[in-house]
Amino acid sequence: MSTAISPLAPTDVPDMPVIPGVKLATAAAGIRYKGRTDVLLAVMDKGTTVAGVFTKSKCPSAPVEWCRAKLAKGAARALVVNSGNANAFTGKTGKSSTALTAQIAAKAVGCSTNEVYLASTGVIGEPLDATKFDGVLATLSESAVPGDWMAAAKAIMTTDTFPKVATRTVKLGKAKVTINGMAKGAGMIMPDMATMLSFVFTDAPLSSSVLQSLLKSGVEDTFNALTIDSDTSTSDTLLAFATGAAAATGAPKISRAGDPRLKAFTKAFHAVLADLSEQVARDGEGARKLVEIIVDGATTKASARKIAMSVANSPLVKTAIAGEDANWGRVVMAVGKAGEPANRDKLSISFNGIRVARSGARDPSYNEAEVSEVMKNPKIQIKIALGLGKGRDRVLTCDLTKEYVAINGDYRS
Repeated sequence: MSTAISPLAPTDVPDMPVIPGVKLATAAAGIRYKGRTDVLLAVMDKGTTVAGVFTKSKCPSAPVEWCRAKLAKGAARALVVNSGNANAFTGKTGKSSTALTAQIAAKAVGCSTNEVYLASTGVIGEPLDATKFDGVLATLSESAVPGDWMAAAKAIMTTDTFPKVATRTVKLGKAKVTINGMAKGAGMIMPDMATMLSFVFTDAPLSSSVLQSLLKSGVEDTFNALTIDSDTSTSDTLLAFATGAAAATGAPKISRAGDPRLKAFTKAFHAVLADLSEQVARDGEGARKLVEIIVDGATTKASARKIAMSVANSPLVKTAIAGEDANWGRVVMAVGKAGEPANRDKLSISFNGIRVARSGARDPSYNEAEVSEVMKNPKIQIKIALGLGKGRDRVLTCDLTKEYVAINGDYRS
């Protein structure tokens, strides 16, 4: 966790309301860090449903495997998150650690281990000493209270420079329901499902299948349209929990994903995911520029996504942005290497609304001084028009600076 907050950090932090049926507590268990909290316990009321999406890595962490195995039950009472150690690539020791952690949490909360969900983030390849949770989780269960979302978000940080939280309130039927989310992530980010760790809570009465549908559709243009460094973590986890407490105030129970009463809720749910994913981009390790890549005129949306990701993941494009250089030649390179349909002579490129290239050549009105000035902005938009079809997509990334190398050069030390 850095002591210097990213210059791209949001200036307005929302007041996070209470989610009925959710209590939170944090502690310093000494997992890796000294002098800071590194364990979060969320305790949910009976009847809470759960859904999740996880990394597509072929080398997933032990907590990811644990959660996948429990999702079919669809019920949750506890979430335990630790930072500093990913409990990944730890063999049989990792599996034993997750089992012991779940047993300790289940005893502390008074539930089955099948209702305990786990997530870990930090260094890969180091065994996690689950005995450090013994006693800590029992104390946290007793002290857990509604509402301290900022403390919870801080406890799950690693190289993050600020806690990431988002909230929305919306009507479901005639009742008001709330959606709160938190996330951590700054490096090893090209999720292909979610972010390194993210957790969303609501008091809406939703079945686990409805929650799963919301997650699956929600990540596609939010967390899945995000990259910091093209690396997918072993630990990527996004879990959603619905306590159903709003049923007491008249919210209808929703058991079908196609229920028309979900329309406003779905929009708000996706907005929370979009908010959190942008905050991850804003906190990219060493980032000084938030970068939005828009591709339109592609043959399909999927093609536009691949081209946008090719540009967003190009070290040459990202370092040019860090140097405030509108090097559109590097964008052309990244478009061309994507392997998707593209026609050089139809291609147009703009930086922050200023067209720099058109029809396969430098734009006739190109003005170096004008473009250099807009490249000083903290947010850079690169728009690529292919002129081939109606496919369009958008991804978020950040620039690549010397600080990224410094952070990752000594991550374990």
